[in-house]
Amino acid sequence: MERPASGWLYGLIGVVIFSGSLPATRVAVQSLDPVFLTVARAAIAGILGIILLMAFRERRPERRDLVSLTVVSLGVVVGFPLLTALALQYVTSAHSIVFVGLLPLCTAIFAVIRGGERPKPAFWVFSVLGSALVGGFAISQGLSASPVGDSLMLAAIIACGFGYAEGATLSRRLGGWQVICWALVISLPFMLVLTAIYWPSTFENVTAPAWTSLAYVSLFSMLIGFVFWYRGLALGGIASVGQLQLLQPFFGLALAATLLHEPVTPLMLGVTVAVIACVFGARRFSR
Repeated sequence: MERPASGWLYGLIGVVIFSGSLPATRVAVQSLDPVFLTVARAAIAGILGIILLMAFRERRPERRDLVSLTVVSLGVVVGFPLLTALALQYVTSAHSIVFVGLLPLCTAIFAVIRGGERPKPAFWVFSVLGSALVGGFAISQGLSASPVGDSLMLAAIIACGFGYAEGATLSRRLGGWQVICWALVISLPFMLVLTAIYWPSTFENVTAPAWTSLAYVSLFSMLIGFVFWYRGLALGGIASVGQLQLLQPFFGLALAATLLHEPVTPLMLGVTVAVIACVFGARRFSR
């Protein structure tokens, strides 16, 4: 029981950290180009990753690990940050956060494909129910929502779920923080080049909150959060601990309302509460 319990604790810390990612990204893209934001945060985190790996004299990953690390990099270093940054030009962070409710199902599917996990049939009932609630919410928004923004968010969720499952599987062998650091290092040369290409001609219009948001997504969303998250997934099970992501909309909506003063409608809150309820049922049948 100790390992699964520890996994849930680590996973919960990771979820709390990730909850600030979308609100912070929303603030940052008001002043910074979304592509520059994506590559800059990855470059900053990659440099920090190199420092950590050198400081602890970590052994290099084996050749067989490079494909998996590339998948992690494409999923969570490039894919999710870029797609969400683009989506947040069309939708509010409060709206986009509800899409995070799809992450547990997506992660669980990839946990079966890549991690070899086999949750019980009832697990899928709760996971699909939570996803259906989120999908129904998006459809109910009608003209008030953006099809482009919703499509980008869905693509981001798929990329993120794949990266989560692949990284968690690999972390059983390499370690949680080592996986994200190596994934960042692999992408660093490309991120540095792209940062130079997309470097803004001026930073005069960049606000202090935007700089703070860039710092947050670079340090916490891109590095520290994954240290806890991958360790939690490895200890407690990808499909099981992955259900904690259903709590992320709750934390994220609270941040969007308090920090960004974005409207959180009763429907948003109701869907979020219903989705959160699904995590307990899914967890019970995850093994």
